[in-house]
Amino acid sequence: MVFAGGRRDDGGMEKLFVKVCGLRLEQDVDTAVEAGADAIGFVFAESPRRVDADTAARLARRVPEDVLTVGVFRNQAVDEVRRLAGLAGVRGIQLHGDEGAEDYAALRREGVTLIRATSCRESSPRYGEFGEDLLLLDAPVPGSGATWDWTVKDFAGAGDRWILAGGLSPQNVGEAVRSARPWGVDVSSGVESSRGVKDPALITAFVEAARSAR
Repeated sequence: MVFAGGRRDDGGMEKLFVKVCGLRLEQDVDTAVEAGADAIGFVFAESPRRVDADTAARLARRVPEDVLTVGVFRNQAVDEVRRLAGLAGVRGIQLHGDEGAEDYAALRREGVTLIRATSCRESSPRYGEFGEDLLLLDAPVPGSGATWDWTVKDFAGAGDRWILAGGLSPQNVGEAVRSARPWGVDVSSGVESSRGVKDPALITAFVEAARSAR
């Protein structure tokens, strides 16, 4: 099952895809959904935002079918990724480490949306290289919340499904969208009051600012 995305606004224009990641509480999930997020991310890798499969499953059940639920993994065995994603019932898998094309091929059989998360350190990754459905471009240190220069990279093509991440916040997402012209954006630390603790008001402000920029 591949997430269709690309929902249209009232004027027929494709909406910017917005993913809010690292959620751990019911109120944060509800806020993101009510604000209009297209995807909700649950972190299973080592992180202050990490959740277990039972928690992710409980939270995922609150998410409507038209919002993608994503499990985020980093350098974990394919069998572990498959097991945790199945227990949580997420409909998307994001690999945020050194995984190769063979890992994506193995997970393709699970019928989920596959997101390849990487950074622009030496060369610019190209959408679809590993058979992913969505490409996420992050800062050189993923999850650090650090911003990076979105204007100098040879980004994926304008028609490609790529998501900008890394240091985004309600204050700078508009500039980032206008500069880099991504298909979507992803936020985690930029909507937190402290490391790992989400702020509902910032979640709402981020979604609104991102959509206004498009």
